Amino acid sequence: MRISTYAVVVAAALAVAGLSAPAAVAAPSGLSDDFNGDGYRDLAIGTPKAGGGTVTVLFGSASGVSPARSVNITQNTPGVPGTSESVDQFGANVTSGDVNGDGYADLIVGAPYEQVAGKPGGSVTIVWGGAKPFTSGGTVLTAPTAEAYGFGSGAAFADLDGDGAGNLVVVGADTFWWYGEGKPTQDGALAPEVGFLPEGVRLDGVVAGHFSGTDGSDFVLHGQRVASDGFSTSSYLGLLRGGPGDIGSSYSVLAESGAAGGTVWSRAVAAGDINHDGYDDLVTGNENLGKGGSFTVRYGRAAGLPATGRTYTQASPGVPGTDESGDDFGAAVAVGDATGDGYADVAVGASYEDVDGHRNVGDVVLLKGGSTGLTTSGAQSFHQATPGVPGAAEAGDHFGSSLRLRDINGNGRADLAVGAFGEDVVPGGYDDGAAWVLRGTTSGLTTSSATAFNATDFAFPVVEGRKFADVFAR
Repeated sequence: MRISTYAVVVAAALAVAGLSAPAAVAAPSGLSDDFNGDGYRDLAIGTPKAGGGTVTVLFGSASGVSPARSVNITQNTPGVPGTSESVDQFGANVTSGDVNGDGYADLIVGAPYEQVAGKPGGSVTIVWGGAKPFTSGGTVLTAPTAEAYGFGSGAAFADLDGDGAGNLVVVGADTFWWYGEGKPTQDGALAPEVGFLPEGVRLDGVVAGHFSGTDGSDFVLHGQRVASDGFSTSSYLGLLRGGPGDIGSSYSVLAESGAAGGTVWSRAVAAGDINHDGYDDLVTGNENLGKGGSFTVRYGRAAGLPATGRTYTQASPGVPGTDESGDDFGAAVAVGDATGDGYADVAVGASYEDVDGHRNVGDVVLLKGGSTGLTTSGAQSFHQATPGVPGAAEAGDHFGSSLRLRDINGNGRADLAVGAFGEDVVPGGYDDGAAWVLRGTTSGLTTSSATAFNATDFAFPVVEGRKFADVFAR
């Protein structure tokens, strides 16, 4: 992969941020992930493992994304609150939404290990978008109470109370917080009127969706149940219904280990309308359920998500690959309409799949949505030995360790971003990490015009175990 120079990246970042002479600016698009308001969705990448953490934003365009149109954001970026420290994990989760109501998407970044004097660890930073994105500073929120440790383990931006305006929702290890409309303030955190989390649950993240007939969004909470000795005893998946009324009064446990859905991880939960019935459907990956891993689909409906769903493995008819121990099929999932037919499709990563005799190369499968739900007809499979995919199939790449399906070139079809945390980029490198983008077409994903990039393309120094693109924004 190409190594860029720092001068090129800085010049591009300044131009993107609008610090050069700006052209006429159109009205913002209102898209939830369009930070500069140009009508194209942008791709935000979290790399929390090195130097305190970084979020890299690649700005979408008719030609897709390129490091030449990008900017890196850390807690040392001018205007961004805080200081970058090695343990923070800034970028451990990333999402977006128009938090301040100006029509531009804002970047929302979790740093669950941020050290705050006199408070439990964790923070959420919001960096303001705009015609000159990320140049107007931002705000930081820290744990509202002494019990809210791990604050920022997950965040979402959606209409919680059904009034038509978005709310920032933040989860900590065993707490759930939400904020009213407009710019959130440190003293504006609201706790649910009804305590609902079972004893011993430790949350990893939250995903919002219109899963039911209630006004506003519902929220799926995922994590583990932890014993008194601090060790995880089971995985956990719960549903909080939104809408007007007492927040927290309508809550149900969807699954724990051993039930359909089983183990869930922060990157293996996604939502979208697969059967185009107006309700979002929930997809959860479980690399430990079944011989080589699996994923489960629960279909939304007026009554809400069911406790069980349909589970797929690589032994399911029509699913590419072979169900082999240790494949980690379901290690990552993403939902989006890659074909532009109105039905959301599902991408599933098998990050320990062996390819051409090489161990743990990794593979990604795309299954298509339809009026009756997910179908295995016409399923596709991609890895680094697939013609047109940049790079080579090498042991330990872990292609498919992170995924995102969103339309970034504005043609109405979602493009697949793929991370490989184990990709070695420089001689002697170890888990440098890299990312790819495959474009959506009417027939599915294509490797034509596929792009790839890694930390060196953004002027990052080589750091062992950086794991670039370990996280994609939801």
